[in-house]
Amino acid sequence: MELDFGPAVRDFRDEVRDWFAEHLVGEFAEHRGVGGPTDGEAWQVRLAWDRELSAGRWLGVGWPEEYGGRGLGLLEEIVFEYEYARANAPYRATVNALDLLGPMLLKVGSEEQKKRFLPTILAVEELWGQGFSEPGAGSDLASVRTRAEREGDQWLVNGQKVWTSFGIHADWLYVLTRTDPDSVRHKGLTLLLVPVHQPGVEIRPIRNLAGQDEFAEVFLSDARTGADMVVGEVGQGWRTAMTTLGIERGTTLLPQQLTFEREAEALIELARERGALDDPMLRSRIVDAWISVRIMRTTNLRTIAELTAGRTPGAQATTAKLYASTRHQRLGHLAMELAGPAGQIVGEDYGLDTRQRSFLLSLAETIYGGSSEIQRNIIGEQLLGLPKEPRP
Repeated sequence: MELDFGPAVRDFRDEVRDWFAEHLVGEFAEHRGVGGPTDGEAWQVRLAWDRELSAGRWLGVGWPEEYGGRGLGLLEEIVFEYEYARANAPYRATVNALDLLGPMLLKVGSEEQKKRFLPTILAVEELWGQGFSEPGAGSDLASVRTRAEREGDQWLVNGQKVWTSFGIHADWLYVLTRTDPDSVRHKGLTLLLVPVHQPGVEIRPIRNLAGQDEFAEVFLSDARTGADMVVGEVGQGWRTAMTTLGIERGTTLLPQQLTFEREAEALIELARERGALDDPMLRSRIVDAWISVRIMRTTNLRTIAELTAGRTPGAQATTAKLYASTRHQRLGHLAMELAGPAGQIVGEDYGLDTRQRSFLLSLAETIYGGSSEIQRNIIGEQLLGLPKEPRP
C-alpha cells in the first residue's frame, strides 16, 4: 500500500522514512511486525525499540513541545503512523499511554498532571495499564462496581479489574471507579490515576490462547492515590472514559489494516503454493478476503480525510471496528484451512508460527475495545435510530 499525503508533508515523510532505514536494523529488524494490541511477544525488544523512538523524538509527535512532543499537526501524526505501519516496525510497548492516556490527559487533564506524566510517558520511564473492564462490567462500563472513597487528601480504592492489557508491566493504572455509592449506571463515576507499586495492588497475569500473558486481572484492596489524581471532574468519569474510547476508535485501525493486507497477500501466496486457486469455491473466498481488506483501506482513508478536514467522522468510523474484527477472523480461519494439517502442529514449547498466532489472537478482536454485540447496539441505536435494547 502506497499513499501520498501531498507536498505539504512530503519532507516530513522522507525524514520518517530515512530514520526508519537507519534505525530499524539489527535486532529491531529481526522483530519486524512483532506484537499487537493483545500480543506480548518480544516485550523487552519492543521496549528497547520504544526507547530508540523516544531518543529520536518520534513518540508523541503531535503533543505540545512543553511536554516533550514535537508540536506537529494531525496530518503529520497520520503520516508518521502510516509510515510506521509501512515499515512494519515492532508494535509499541507503550501503546496504552501513547494512544489512550496521553491524549486524554492533553484533553481533560490538569496542568499539574500533564507536567507530571506526559514527559515520563514520552521518555518511556513509566508504563501504564487501563483499569476499565470488570468481571461484571466488560463492554458495559456503566456497571462498574470498583469503589473509591475520599479519606483526607487521598482516595481509597477497592475492587477488581480484568483484561488489563500489559498490566503485569504497568507502573500506573488509570482506573474507572464509582465514587458515589448511591449512584447507578453512568452517574457517580470518577477516573483516577493509581500507582501500582504499593501494598493494596495485586496484579495476576491471564494466559491467552497463544500462550502469552499480556492480559491481567487487578485486585485493589485499600489502594491509595492522591486527591489530585482525578482526571476531569469527580462524578464525571463516564464523560472522561468516553473521551478515551473516542481516541481509541479513531485512526488506530490504520496500522492494523496494513497488517491485514500483508496477511491477505500471504494467504494468496499460500493458495498458489497449494493449488487452491483451481478450486472455484476457495478462489471465491480468497477474493472475498482480499476485497474485505480493500474495504478497510477505503474506510480508513475516508475517516482520515474527514479528520484532516476538521469534520466529525461519518458513520463508517463507527462501523469500522466491527467490520475489521469480524473480517479478520474470517481471514484467519481461511488461512488455517489452507494450511491444512500442518496448521495444527506447533513447535517445541508451544512455538506458534505467524499464521497460527494471528489466527488465535484474532479470536479476541470481537471482544476487546467493545464486543461485537455492543457495537451492533451502537450502530442500531445511534446510527440507524432503532429502539434501544430493553434493559433489566
